[in-house]
Amino acid sequence: MISLPRPRATNFLRLLFLGLSTLASPSRAQLELHVPAGLTRLQAVEGAEVVLPVWYTLQGKVPSVQQLKLYLIWFFKQEGKEQVQVLSHLNGVTSNNTGVSLVYPMPSWNVSLHLQGLQEKDSGSYSCSLNVLDRQGIRGNGSKTLELNVLVPPAPPSCRLLGVPRAGTNVTLSCKSPRSKPTAQYQWERLSPSPQVFFAPVLDAIHGSLSLTNISTSMSGVYICKAHNMVGSAQCNVTLEVSTGPRAAVVAGAVVGILIGLGLLAGLVLLYQRRSKALEEPANDIKEDAIAPRTLPWPKGSDTISKNGTLSSVTSARALRPPRPGALTPTPSLSSQALPSPRLPRTDGAHPKPISPSPGGVSSSALSRMGAVPVMVPAQSQAGSLV
Repeated sequence: MISLPRPRATNFLRLLFLGLSTLASPSRAQLELHVPAGLTRLQAVEGAEVVLPVWYTLQGKVPSVQQLKLYLIWFFKQEGKEQVQVLSHLNGVTSNNTGVSLVYPMPSWNVSLHLQGLQEKDSGSYSCSLNVLDRQGIRGNGSKTLELNVLVPPAPPSCRLLGVPRAGTNVTLSCKSPRSKPTAQYQWERLSPSPQVFFAPVLDAIHGSLSLTNISTSMSGVYICKAHNMVGSAQCNVTLEVSTGPRAAVVAGAVVGILIGLGLLAGLVLLYQRRSKALEEPANDIKEDAIAPRTLPWPKGSDTISKNGTLSSVTSARALRPPRPGALTPTPSLSSQALPSPRLPRTDGAHPKPISPSPGGVSSSALSRMGAVPVMVPAQSQAGSLV
């Protein structure tokens, strides 16, 4: 039932009813409204229809109902909201909202209200106000109020599986209906091949959760949740499939990961220690970009070779010749290393013969031109002692 906005005549009708009630003296107030005993509070299911039963009687000499004039209004009021008019019958004309009507056509002794297509929002208080007039004037007036509570069956709930269904773990099956009046209660059960009904403490009938601990493969199956209240029920289901393989793989993977992590950590520690030790030791490597000290050129005529055939000494003139203008000063290079002199054969009792430089040998003057550094080599006697 949909309540339409209150007509503008509502306030006028209220004033009219107050005026008629004031004019009616106690001796003439012979009208009485009735409702069935115990039916002042009614309940109905959403989508259905209901009748709010009200009738009236007149005391004394009762004329024919056709000779009466009825002024009838039904009001509806929700908690926290203003009262609104849903039906009226004035001067033989009936006006009503959608889904609201009188059970019997007027005039009648029965002024019951018929409601169709009920919705939850139609719950509230319904008041019947009636004034009856006969040919002699006001006959009487009265009012009765009834309470209507529209109940809602549970809407289809939604079932969910919370957790990973792996052997040895815990999972929770949840069930919730989005709409229900009164609040729905929940019941879980498992279907064949192993039917089972669950109760507290694993079942929470208020919130609709089922807690399964240390699950195994034997607990696999279809689980059904039923949401129910006093006017209806609805259900949903969820399939539980318990697996066993992935758990061992996960444990093994975790162990391998931990071992690899520890190995990497140990390697980093050793690398750091070795690097610190290498930085503390002095560097012994010869650097290629090191520059040798500058040397002065030697005079070509001051080189002598010892008689025993070895390069005994290389002496320089006491007075160094000044470099000629424009002459380039030789600089050391990577090739300016002393070449080892070949050992000459010895003869007992005879002086070694001087060996003339072979074509493949290099003279001292050639070495000087190449930028070689002169080296002082001590001379040896025939007996092997240094001279």
